[in-house]
Amino acid sequence: MIQMKKNCFLLILFSLITQWSMAQAPKWLDKSRRAVFSVITYGPDDNILNTGNGFFISEDGLALSDYTLFKGALRAVVVDCDGRQMQVSTIQGANSMYDVVKFRVATGGKKVAALPIATTGPVAEAIVYLLPYSTRKAATFTAGKVKEAASIGDNQYYYSLAMKLDDKMVSCPVMNEAGQVMGLAQKSSGKDAGEVCYAVGASYGRGLTVSALSVGDITLKSIGIKKGLPDTEEQALVYLYMSSSSMSAEEYEALLDDFIVRFPDSADGYVRRASNTIYRATDEASMDKVVADMDRALSVSRKKDDVHYNLAKLIYAYQLTAPEKVYKDWTYEKALSEVRTAAGMDPLPVYDQLEGDILFANKDYAGAFTCYEKVTKSNLASAAAFFSAAKAKEMAGGDISETVALMDSCIAYCSKPVTQDNAAYLLERARVYMEAKQYRQAMLDYDAYYDAVNAQVNDVFYYYREQACFHARQFQRALDDMNEAIGLNPEEVAYRAELAVVNIRVGRYEEAVKVLKDALAVDPEYSEAYRLMGIAQVQLKQQDEACANFARAKELGDLNVDSLIEKHCK
Repeated sequence: MIQMKKNCFLLILFSLITQWSMAQAPKWLDKSRRAVFSVITYGPDDNILNTGNGFFISEDGLALSDYTLFKGALRAVVVDCDGRQMQVSTIQGANSMYDVVKFRVATGGKKVAALPIATTGPVAEAIVYLLPYSTRKAATFTAGKVKEAASIGDNQYYYSLAMKLDDKMVSCPVMNEAGQVMGLAQKSSGKDAGEVCYAVGASYGRGLTVSALSVGDITLKSIGIKKGLPDTEEQALVYLYMSSSSMSAEEYEALLDDFIVRFPDSADGYVRRASNTIYRATDEASMDKVVADMDRALSVSRKKDDVHYNLAKLIYAYQLTAPEKVYKDWTYEKALSEVRTAAGMDPLPVYDQLEGDILFANKDYAGAFTCYEKVTKSNLASAAAFFSAAKAKEMAGGDISETVALMDSCIAYCSKPVTQDNAAYLLERARVYMEAKQYRQAMLDYDAYYDAVNAQVNDVFYYYREQACFHARQFQRALDDMNEAIGLNPEEVAYRAELAVVNIRVGRYEEAVKVLKDALAVDPEYSEAYRLMGIAQVQLKQQDEACANFARAKELGDLNVDSLIEKHCK
């Protein structure tokens, strides 16, 4: 009887506690529960990867959940309390240390119930409420208290809570008495797991962002879902630039589309999308999209000259591909018109540079030089500018000394000693010196190039330097360079012929004959070898052998042997 009375008392007590709990349910509970949802993430082959919880922090679909749930996911959906499914569209930030992720849900333009984020952290012993995900109409909650609020940065907190938490409650919102979300619930794995749980501050989660440098963020890269853009246009533009070399063409195209949706009044978005489209354009419809984007860029831009300049660059690049059928009026003349329009609005040296490039491509070398010369006299003067001017001057014809002077200015703008980055200019000046018959100067430039590239040269380099050394009467160096060339490419018989020429020049006729026999061992029908061998044999007084080799050279079509036959074999 006593035991029966005791059991009845306990039942009455539990009933009263339940009624008290329901009576103490916060007024905001029913409305707030609608912001909590279930999350399902999917991995490869669209198999379910994880399931968990999350909640909205803005009416346009921003939400928080735990990072672990999303790690490795290729897509995700949320299911609200009414059973409606919505796709996760973008990841907006993530932190693996505090196991939190911010993302955006595609709401179809409709507002969703969202939890206001607490502006101040609760004090110790303050009552908090955890709202689990539920499809039931009757709202439920778990009450607890704050044990500790540890600072994790600028007014951000990580909470220890006196509250029992099971696995199904992870990533549910922890609310204060005012109905504001203060944290994202995280379970404890320690010895006090049954009595204590944790929560990372909701304001910390809200503060997660995708920055300009997030392209290389390991945490974000571990999630296969598309990443959102940074909040500011400037940061988003840098993010576009950083992403262009690390994304597939399709991913980058989608990112450009997102940028334009996010920043519809930014001319840069339309220009970049046009630039991306033109390199993949396969038909007139694609080119029409390029033009439409550039027209839109021009309409929204506050700096019209920049858009005209970019259009000129696109047309110029398009023409360089030598299209079989030119799209509408996209000719060099159209490109010139656009860049000159830009220069008329703001006469920048970069516009002169592009005009010069277009004129050069269109074979108006004199006009190109005029433009390049302007650049060399501006704040954009550089080694590259003088190099362009030198090439245009040379192609236009005239005194080679003017081209030499321009190449001298080109090298003068390079850092000293010249590094590998600018080494190609040394090769070009060496070539120009050879044209101007300044052989010793050419040889010195080849030497400087050799040093600039740390001796990483090929057989062709040794051949070209040998030519400079030979004409500069540095015969031993010429012999050494040809031996190096042959060592790197022993199958090239022209190198052996050149080595023989040097040997003949210094009177080493027997060595020349040996070198030429080696050449004929590689190619028995190399006519020049027979002619040169004949020349060496004439000097060795081997007249019959020389004439036989001249005759063989003639049989093989050598056009330079007739005068030798006439002189030595009649």
